[in-house]
Amino acid sequence: MEHDVVDTLISPEGQLEILSKAEVNKLLDTSQGGLYNVFRKCALAVLNCGSTIDDGKELLERYQSFDISIVQRERGIKLDIKGAPAIAFVDGKMIKGIHEHLFAVLRDIVFVSNEVTDNPKFDLGKTEGITDAVFHILRNAGVLKPMLNPNLVVCWGGHSINREEYNYSKKVGYEMGLRDLDICTGCGPGAMKGPMKGATIGHAKQRLHRGRYLGITEPGIIAAESPNPIVNELVIMPDIEKRLEAFVRTGHGIVVFPGGAGTAEEILYILGILLHPDNADIPFPLVFTGPETAREYFVQINQFIHDTLGPEAQSRYKIIIDDPELVAREMQAGIKAVREFRKSRSDAYYYNWGLKIDTEFQRPFPPTHENMRNLSLHKNQPVHLLAAHLRRAFSGVVAGNVKEEGIRAIEKYGHFEIHGDKEIMGPMDALLASFVAQHRMKLAGKPYTPCYRVIQ
Repeated sequence: MEHDVVDTLISPEGQLEILSKAEVNKLLDTSQGGLYNVFRKCALAVLNCGSTIDDGKELLERYQSFDISIVQRERGIKLDIKGAPAIAFVDGKMIKGIHEHLFAVLRDIVFVSNEVTDNPKFDLGKTEGITDAVFHILRNAGVLKPMLNPNLVVCWGGHSINREEYNYSKKVGYEMGLRDLDICTGCGPGAMKGPMKGATIGHAKQRLHRGRYLGITEPGIIAAESPNPIVNELVIMPDIEKRLEAFVRTGHGIVVFPGGAGTAEEILYILGILLHPDNADIPFPLVFTGPETAREYFVQINQFIHDTLGPEAQSRYKIIIDDPELVAREMQAGIKAVREFRKSRSDAYYYNWGLKIDTEFQRPFPPTHENMRNLSLHKNQPVHLLAAHLRRAFSGVVAGNVKEEGIRAIEKYGHFEIHGDKEIMGPMDALLASFVAQHRMKLAGKPYTPCYRVIQ
Protein backbone atom coordinates (compact mmCIF):
# COMPACT_ATOMS: atom_id res chain seq x y z
CA MET A 1 0.00 0.00 0.00
CA GLU A 2 1.36 3.41 -0.97
CA HIS A 3 1.53 6.12 1.68
CA ASP A 4 1.89 9.88 1.20
CA VAL A 5 5.56 10.75 0.91
CA VAL A 6 7.65 13.87 0.29
CA ASP A 7 11.13 14.45 -1.20
CA THR A 8 13.23 17.29 0.19
CA LEU A 9 16.73 18.69 0.63
CA ILE A 10 17.54 20.24 4.02
CA SER A 11 20.46 21.99 5.70
CA PRO A 12 21.34 21.93 9.40
CA GLU A 13 20.28 25.01 11.35
CA GLY A 14 22.72 26.21 13.97
CA GLN A 15 26.05 24.51 14.48
CA LEU A 16 26.26 20.88 13.56
CA GLU A 17 29.91 19.94 13.63
CA ILE A 18 31.14 19.83 10.03
CA LEU A 19 31.71 16.27 8.92
CA SER A 20 34.95 15.11 7.38
CA LYS A 21 34.98 13.18 4.11
CA ALA A 22 35.85 10.03 6.05
CA GLU A 23 32.81 10.48 8.31
CA VAL A 24 30.49 11.05 5.36
CA ASN A 25 31.86 7.91 3.66
CA LYS A 26 31.27 5.95 6.84
CA LEU A 27 27.63 7.01 6.86
CA LEU A 28 27.20 6.19 3.21
CA ASP A 29 28.77 2.78 3.64
CA THR A 30 25.84 0.42 3.21
CA SER A 31 27.93 -2.67 3.98
CA GLN A 32 27.34 -4.80 7.07
CA GLY A 33 29.68 -2.77 9.24
CA GLY A 34 28.51 0.60 7.94
CA LEU A 35 26.42 3.18 9.75
CA TYR A 36 23.95 3.83 6.94
CA ASN A 37 21.32 1.29 7.98
CA VAL A 38 21.21 2.53 11.58
CA PHE A 39 21.07 6.14 10.38
CA ARG A 40 18.27 5.39 7.88
CA LYS A 41 16.19 3.51 10.47
CA CYS A 42 16.53 6.26 13.11
CA ALA A 43 15.86 9.03 10.56
CA LEU A 44 12.70 7.30 9.33
CA ALA A 45 11.47 6.91 12.92
CA VAL A 46 12.00 10.64 13.59
CA LEU A 47 10.10 11.56 10.39
CA ASN A 48 7.27 9.21 11.39
CA CYS A 49 6.47 11.32 14.48
CA GLY A 50 2.78 11.27 15.38
CA SER A 51 1.93 8.05 13.54
CA THR A 52 0.28 5.03 15.20
CA ILE A 53 2.91 2.45 14.23
CA ASP A 54 4.78 0.79 17.12
CA ASP A 55 6.37 -1.98 15.07
CA GLY A 56 9.90 -1.38 13.77
CA LYS A 57 9.58 -4.02 11.05
CA GLU A 58 6.21 -2.67 9.81
CA LEU A 59 7.59 0.88 9.63
CA LEU A 60 10.56 -0.17 7.48
CA GLU A 61 8.30 -2.24 5.21
CA ARG A 62 5.75 0.57 4.83
CA TYR A 63 8.41 3.04 3.63
CA GLN A 64 10.70 0.72 1.67
CA SER A 65 11.50 3.45 -0.86
CA PHE A 66 12.63 5.86 1.88
CA ASP A 67 16.21 6.97 1.37
CA ILE A 68 18.38 9.57 3.04
CA SER A 69 21.82 10.62 1.90
CA ILE A 70 24.39 13.18 2.90
CA VAL A 71 25.42 15.65 0.26
CA GLN A 72 28.79 17.18 1.04
CA ARG A 73 29.26 20.79 0.02
CA GLU A 74 32.28 22.96 0.58
CA ARG A 75 30.29 24.98 3.15
CA GLY A 76 29.08 21.89 5.02
CA ILE A 77 26.45 19.24 4.44
CA LYS A 78 22.84 18.83 3.35
CA LEU A 79 20.50 15.89 3.76
CA ASP A 80 18.85 14.64 0.57
CA ILE A 81 15.64 12.87 1.61
CA LYS A 82 13.48 10.74 -0.69
CA GLY A 83 10.13 9.17 0.22
CA ALA A 84 9.77 10.73 3.69
CA PRO A 85 6.42 10.30 5.51
CA ALA A 86 4.23 13.32 4.68
CA ILE A 87 3.21 13.56 8.36
CA ALA A 88 6.57 15.31 9.01
CA PHE A 89 5.65 18.29 6.80
CA VAL A 90 3.30 21.27 6.93
CA ASP A 91 2.48 22.89 3.57
CA GLY A 92 5.47 21.11 2.07
CA LYS A 93 7.90 22.34 4.72
CA MET A 94 9.43 20.08 7.37
CA ILE A 95 8.25 20.74 10.93
CA LYS A 96 11.06 22.53 12.75
CA GLY A 97 11.23 20.14 15.73
CA ILE A 98 11.50 17.15 13.41
CA HIS A 99 14.21 18.98 11.42
CA GLU A 100 16.20 19.40 14.67
CA HIS A 101 15.66 15.76 15.63
CA LEU A 102 17.03 14.57 12.26
CA PHE A 103 20.31 16.37 12.82
CA ALA A 104 20.45 15.08 16.42
CA VAL A 105 20.26 11.57 14.94
CA LEU A 106 23.10 12.39 12.54
CA ARG A 107 25.19 13.93 15.34
CA ASP A 108 24.82 10.96 17.69
CA ILE A 109 25.22 8.17 15.13
CA VAL A 110 28.45 9.72 13.79
CA PHE A 111 29.83 10.71 17.22
CA VAL A 112 29.14 7.36 18.88
CA SER A 113 30.78 5.46 16.04
CA ASN A 114 33.84 7.66 15.62
CA GLU A 115 34.48 8.79 19.18
CA VAL A 116 33.18 5.92 21.33
CA THR A 117 32.64 2.53 19.65
CA ASP A 118 35.78 2.69 17.53
CA ASN A 119 37.86 4.52 20.12
CA PRO A 120 40.37 2.48 22.19
CA LYS A 121 40.23 5.24 24.83
CA PHE A 122 36.92 3.75 26.06
CA ASP A 123 37.19 0.27 27.52
CA LEU A 124 33.59 -0.83 27.00
CA GLY A 125 34.37 -4.10 28.80
CA LYS A 126 34.71 -2.26 32.11
CA THR A 127 32.20 -0.44 34.29
CA GLU A 128 34.20 2.82 34.37
CA GLY A 129 34.70 2.77 30.60
CA ILE A 130 30.98 2.40 29.92
CA THR A 131 30.04 5.15 32.41
CA ASP A 132 32.64 7.41 30.79
CA ALA A 133 31.26 6.66 27.32
CA VAL A 134 27.71 7.51 28.44
CA PHE A 135 29.02 10.80 29.86
CA HIS A 136 30.81 11.72 26.62
CA ILE A 137 27.77 10.99 24.42
CA LEU A 138 25.56 13.16 26.67
CA ARG A 139 28.14 15.94 26.85
CA ASN A 140 28.57 15.96 23.07
CA ALA A 141 24.79 16.28 22.73
CA GLY A 142 24.88 19.35 24.99
CA VAL A 143 22.52 17.95 27.64
CA LEU A 144 24.85 18.20 30.64
CA LYS A 145 24.27 21.69 32.06
CA PRO A 146 26.78 22.48 34.82
CA MET A 147 25.22 25.76 36.04
CA LEU A 148 21.74 24.38 36.83
CA ASN A 149 20.40 23.27 40.20
CA PRO A 150 19.03 19.69 40.18
CA ASN A 151 15.50 19.74 38.74
CA LEU A 152 15.33 16.97 36.11
CA VAL A 153 12.61 14.37 36.64
CA VAL A 154 12.80 11.19 34.57
CA CYS A 155 9.32 9.92 33.64
CA TRP A 156 8.94 6.28 32.65
CA GLY A 157 5.80 4.50 31.48
CA GLY A 158 4.20 2.78 28.53
CA HIS A 159 3.82 3.96 24.95
CA SER A 160 0.53 2.02 24.84
CA ILE A 161 -1.62 3.54 27.61
CA ASN A 162 -5.30 4.47 27.66
CA ARG A 163 -6.62 8.02 27.45
CA GLU A 164 -7.26 8.29 31.20
CA GLU A 165 -3.68 7.29 32.06
CA TYR A 166 -2.34 9.65 29.41
CA ASN A 167 -4.36 12.58 30.77
CA TYR A 168 -3.17 11.75 34.27
CA SER A 169 0.48 11.79 33.15
CA LYS A 170 -0.21 15.23 31.66
CA LYS A 171 -1.58 16.49 34.99
CA VAL A 172 1.52 15.22 36.83
CA GLY A 173 3.75 16.95 34.25
CA TYR A 174 1.75 20.15 34.69
CA GLU A 175 2.18 20.12 38.50
CA MET A 176 5.92 19.47 38.10
CA GLY A 177 6.21 22.24 35.48
CA LEU A 178 4.57 24.72 37.89
CA ARG A 179 7.33 23.83 40.38
CA ASP A 180 10.13 24.54 37.88
CA LEU A 181 10.93 20.86 37.34
CA ASP A 182 12.13 19.77 33.89
CA ILE A 183 11.16 16.50 32.22
CA CYS A 184 13.21 13.66 30.74
CA THR A 185 11.50 10.67 29.10
CA GLY A 186 12.11 7.92 26.55
CA CYS A 187 10.84 10.54 24.06
CA GLY A 188 7.99 8.53 22.52
CA PRO A 189 4.18 8.68 22.76
CA GLY A 190 1.92 7.79 25.71
CA ALA A 191 3.45 8.23 29.17
CA MET A 192 6.57 9.71 27.56
CA LYS A 193 4.66 12.49 25.82
CA GLY A 194 2.05 13.27 28.51
CA PRO A 195 4.38 14.64 31.23
CA MET A 196 6.20 16.81 28.67
CA LYS A 197 2.92 18.19 27.34
CA GLY A 198 1.71 19.02 30.87
CA ALA A 199 5.02 20.58 31.85
CA THR A 200 4.97 22.94 28.84
CA ILE A 201 1.75 24.49 30.22
CA GLY A 202 3.14 24.65 33.78
CA HIS A 203 6.32 26.30 32.51
CA ALA A 204 4.36 28.75 30.33
CA LYS A 205 2.19 29.81 33.29
CA GLN A 206 5.30 30.46 35.38
CA ARG A 207 6.94 32.25 32.41
CA LEU A 208 9.80 29.75 32.44
CA HIS A 209 11.21 30.02 28.94
CA ARG A 210 14.03 27.51 29.23
CA GLY A 211 11.97 24.40 29.97
CA ARG A 212 13.86 21.22 29.13
CA TYR A 213 12.11 18.27 27.53
CA LEU A 214 14.91 15.77 27.18
CA GLY A 215 14.30 12.58 25.18
CA ILE A 216 16.72 9.65 25.43
CA THR A 217 16.29 6.74 23.03
CA GLU A 218 18.29 4.05 21.19
CA PRO A 219 18.23 2.66 17.63
CA GLY A 220 16.40 -0.56 18.52
CA ILE A 221 13.34 1.12 20.07
CA ILE A 222 13.12 4.44 18.21
CA ALA A 223 10.84 3.07 15.45
CA ALA A 224 8.31 1.88 18.03
CA GLU A 225 8.62 5.11 19.98
CA SER A 226 9.12 7.92 17.45
CA PRO A 227 10.32 11.07 19.26
CA ASN A 228 7.33 13.23 20.16
CA PRO A 229 7.47 16.83 18.89
CA ILE A 230 7.76 18.43 22.34
CA VAL A 231 11.25 16.96 22.85
CA ASN A 232 13.68 19.89 22.55
CA GLU A 233 16.83 17.86 23.34
CA LEU A 234 17.13 14.44 21.72
CA VAL A 235 19.91 11.92 22.36
CA ILE A 236 20.32 8.52 20.71
CA MET A 237 22.34 6.16 22.91
CA PRO A 238 23.96 3.08 21.31
CA ASP A 239 21.85 0.46 23.16
CA ILE A 240 19.17 0.00 25.83
CA GLU A 241 21.69 -0.49 28.64
CA LYS A 242 23.46 2.83 27.96
CA ARG A 243 20.08 4.49 27.52
CA LEU A 244 19.01 3.31 30.99
CA GLU A 245 22.31 4.42 32.51
CA ALA A 246 21.90 7.85 30.88
CA PHE A 247 18.46 8.17 32.54
CA VAL A 248 19.67 7.41 36.06
CA ARG A 249 22.90 9.40 35.86
CA THR A 250 21.32 12.59 34.45
CA GLY A 251 17.97 12.47 36.28
CA HIS A 252 17.51 13.61 39.88
CA GLY A 253 14.40 11.55 40.55
CA ILE A 254 12.09 9.14 38.69
CA VAL A 255 8.31 8.99 38.30
CA VAL A 256 6.91 5.73 36.90
CA PHE A 257 3.51 5.69 35.16
CA PRO A 258 1.67 2.52 34.09
CA GLY A 259 3.21 0.60 31.20
CA GLY A 260 4.03 -2.84 29.91
CA ALA A 261 7.15 -4.99 29.66
CA GLY A 262 9.43 -2.00 28.95
CA THR A 263 8.25 -0.22 32.10
CA ALA A 264 8.80 -3.39 34.15
CA GLU A 265 12.32 -3.51 32.67
CA GLU A 266 12.94 0.09 33.78
CA ILE A 267 11.60 -0.56 37.29
CA LEU A 268 13.84 -3.62 37.68
CA TYR A 269 16.82 -1.62 36.41
CA ILE A 270 16.51 1.22 38.93
CA LEU A 271 15.62 -1.12 41.82
CA GLY A 272 18.59 -3.36 41.02
CA ILE A 273 20.89 -0.33 41.19
CA LEU A 274 19.36 1.06 44.39
CA LEU A 275 19.62 -2.39 46.01
CA HIS A 276 23.39 -2.51 45.48
CA PRO A 277 24.98 -2.22 48.95
CA ASP A 278 27.20 0.69 47.78
CA ASN A 279 24.08 2.76 46.96
CA ALA A 280 22.27 2.22 50.26
CA ASP A 281 22.75 5.82 51.45
CA ILE A 282 22.33 7.65 48.14
CA PRO A 283 19.05 9.61 48.00
CA PHE A 284 17.05 8.90 44.84
CA PRO A 285 13.34 9.79 44.86
CA LEU A 286 11.29 7.10 43.09
CA VAL A 287 7.49 7.34 42.81
CA PHE A 288 5.04 5.00 41.06
CA THR A 289 1.82 6.78 40.13
CA GLY A 290 -1.35 6.58 38.05
CA PRO A 291 -5.05 7.44 38.15
CA GLU A 292 -7.53 5.47 40.29
CA THR A 293 -8.14 3.11 37.36
CA ALA A 294 -4.45 2.08 37.48
CA ARG A 295 -4.53 1.09 41.19
CA GLU A 296 -4.76 -2.62 40.37
CA TYR A 297 -1.81 -2.27 37.98
CA PHE A 298 0.44 -1.01 40.77
CA VAL A 299 -0.91 -3.61 43.19
CA GLN A 300 0.33 -6.24 40.70
CA ILE A 301 3.72 -4.53 40.22
CA ASN A 302 4.15 -4.16 43.98
CA GLN A 303 3.25 -7.83 44.52
CA PHE A 304 5.68 -8.94 41.81
CA ILE A 305 8.50 -6.94 43.43
CA HIS A 306 7.62 -8.39 46.85
CA ASP A 307 7.60 -11.97 45.50
CA THR A 308 10.87 -11.67 43.56
CA LEU A 309 13.09 -8.99 45.15
CA GLY A 310 11.54 -8.73 48.62
CA PRO A 311 10.60 -6.00 51.12
CA GLU A 312 13.93 -4.14 50.88
CA ALA A 313 13.19 -3.37 47.22
CA GLN A 314 9.69 -2.20 48.17
CA SER A 315 11.19 0.27 50.66
CA ARG A 316 12.94 2.17 47.84
CA TYR A 317 9.79 3.59 46.22
CA LYS A 318 6.44 5.19 47.07
CA ILE A 319 3.14 4.49 45.34
CA ILE A 320 0.84 7.51 44.95
CA ILE A 321 -2.56 6.96 43.35
CA ASP A 322 -4.58 9.75 41.76
CA ASP A 323 -2.80 12.76 43.28
CA PRO A 324 -0.68 14.68 40.73
CA GLU A 325 0.04 17.52 43.17
CA LEU A 326 1.41 15.13 45.81
CA VAL A 327 3.63 13.45 43.20
CA ALA A 328 5.10 16.85 42.24
CA ARG A 329 5.66 17.86 45.87
CA GLU A 330 7.26 14.48 46.62
CA MET A 331 9.64 14.95 43.68
CA GLN A 332 10.44 18.52 44.69
CA ALA A 333 11.29 17.44 48.26
CA GLY A 334 13.24 14.39 47.08
CA ILE A 335 15.31 16.45 44.64
CA LYS A 336 16.05 18.97 47.38
CA ALA A 337 17.55 16.10 49.40
CA VAL A 338 19.55 15.04 46.32
CA ARG A 339 20.92 18.58 45.98
CA GLU A 340 21.96 18.75 49.65
CA PHE A 341 23.59 15.31 49.46
CA ARG A 342 25.56 16.15 46.31
CA LYS A 343 26.53 19.57 47.65
CA SER A 344 27.85 18.07 50.89
CA ARG A 345 30.12 15.78 48.87
CA SER A 346 31.00 18.32 46.14
CA ASP A 347 29.44 15.98 43.56
CA ALA A 348 28.29 17.20 40.15
CA TYR A 349 24.61 18.09 39.88
CA TYR A 350 24.43 17.25 36.17
CA TYR A 351 25.81 13.66 36.22
CA ASN A 352 25.53 11.17 39.04
CA TRP A 353 29.06 9.76 39.13
CA GLY A 354 28.54 8.41 42.68
CA LEU A 355 25.91 5.79 41.77
CA LYS A 356 27.41 2.29 41.64
CA ILE A 357 26.14 0.44 38.57
CA ASP A 358 27.16 -3.21 38.41
CA THR A 359 28.55 -4.55 35.11
CA GLU A 360 25.53 -6.90 34.93
CA PHE A 361 23.36 -3.82 34.30
CA GLN A 362 25.72 -2.36 31.71
CA ARG A 363 26.72 -5.24 29.48
CA PRO A 364 24.56 -5.21 26.32
CA PHE A 365 22.13 -8.15 26.31
CA PRO A 366 21.29 -9.38 22.81
CA PRO A 367 17.85 -11.02 23.25
CA THR A 368 18.54 -14.17 21.24
CA HIS A 369 16.60 -17.37 21.87
CA GLU A 370 19.67 -18.93 23.48
CA ASN A 371 20.33 -15.96 25.77
CA MET A 372 16.69 -15.84 26.86
CA ARG A 373 16.75 -19.59 27.63
CA ASN A 374 19.93 -19.24 29.70
CA LEU A 375 18.85 -16.39 31.99
CA SER A 376 19.76 -16.98 35.64
CA LEU A 377 16.33 -16.56 37.25
CA HIS A 378 16.76 -18.07 40.70
CA LYS A 379 16.73 -16.81 44.29
CA ASN A 380 20.18 -18.15 45.18
CA GLN A 381 22.09 -14.93 44.30
CA PRO A 382 22.39 -11.35 45.59
CA VAL A 383 19.06 -9.58 45.10
CA HIS A 384 20.51 -6.80 42.91
CA LEU A 385 21.85 -9.44 40.48
CA LEU A 386 18.48 -11.20 40.34
CA ALA A 387 17.01 -7.80 39.39
CA ALA A 388 19.60 -7.56 36.57
CA HIS A 389 18.56 -10.96 35.14
CA LEU A 390 14.85 -10.18 35.47
CA ARG A 391 15.44 -6.91 33.63
CA ARG A 392 16.98 -8.87 30.76
CA ALA A 393 13.95 -11.15 30.59
CA PHE A 394 11.60 -8.18 30.19
CA SER A 395 14.05 -6.57 27.74
CA GLY A 396 13.72 -9.67 25.56
CA VAL A 397 9.93 -9.47 25.65
CA VAL A 398 10.13 -5.80 24.53
CA ALA A 399 12.41 -6.82 21.65
CA GLY A 400 10.03 -9.57 20.56
CA ASN A 401 7.07 -7.19 20.74
CA VAL A 402 8.29 -4.07 18.91
CA LYS A 403 11.94 -4.19 17.81
CA GLU A 404 12.63 -5.10 14.20
CA GLU A 405 15.35 -7.68 14.97
CA GLY A 406 13.34 -9.26 17.78
CA ILE A 407 10.20 -9.56 15.65
CA ARG A 408 12.19 -11.22 12.85
CA ALA A 409 13.82 -13.67 15.32
CA ILE A 410 10.39 -14.67 16.69
CA GLU A 411 9.06 -15.17 13.14
CA LYS A 412 12.03 -17.42 12.37
CA TYR A 413 12.50 -19.44 15.58
CA GLY A 414 9.20 -19.19 17.47
CA HIS A 415 8.62 -18.05 21.06
CA PHE A 416 11.34 -17.02 23.49
CA GLU A 417 11.42 -19.59 26.31
CA ILE A 418 11.95 -18.18 29.81
CA HIS A 419 13.01 -20.69 32.51
CA GLY A 420 13.66 -20.26 36.23
CA ASP A 421 12.64 -21.03 39.80
CA LYS A 422 8.91 -21.61 40.22
CA GLU A 423 8.62 -18.84 42.86
CA ILE A 424 9.94 -16.36 40.27
CA MET A 425 8.32 -17.74 37.11
CA GLY A 426 4.82 -17.84 38.66
CA PRO A 427 4.72 -14.10 39.51
CA MET A 428 6.42 -13.21 36.21
CA ASP A 429 3.89 -15.18 34.16
CA ALA A 430 1.01 -13.55 36.10
CA LEU A 431 2.43 -10.05 35.57
CA LEU A 432 2.98 -10.54 31.83
CA ALA A 433 -0.52 -12.04 31.47
CA SER A 434 -1.98 -8.95 33.17
CA PHE A 435 -0.10 -6.70 30.69
CA VAL A 436 -1.62 -8.68 27.80
CA ALA A 437 -5.13 -8.52 29.32
CA GLN A 438 -4.80 -4.74 29.83
CA HIS A 439 -3.55 -4.17 26.23
CA ARG A 440 -0.19 -2.85 27.43
CA MET A 441 1.96 -4.81 24.97
CA LYS A 442 0.86 -3.06 21.73
CA LEU A 443 -0.94 0.12 20.75
CA ALA A 444 -4.70 -0.02 21.19
CA GLY A 445 -6.61 -1.78 18.44
CA LYS A 446 -3.71 -4.02 17.44
CA PRO A 447 -4.02 -7.75 18.24
CA TYR A 448 -1.20 -9.06 20.43
CA THR A 449 0.42 -12.45 19.90
CA PRO A 450 2.79 -13.30 22.80
CA CYS A 451 6.43 -13.62 21.73
CA TYR A 452 7.40 -15.58 24.87
CA ARG A 453 6.54 -18.71 26.83
CA VAL A 454 7.20 -18.86 30.58
CA ILE A 455 8.23 -22.37 31.58
CA GLN A 456 7.74 -23.23 35.27
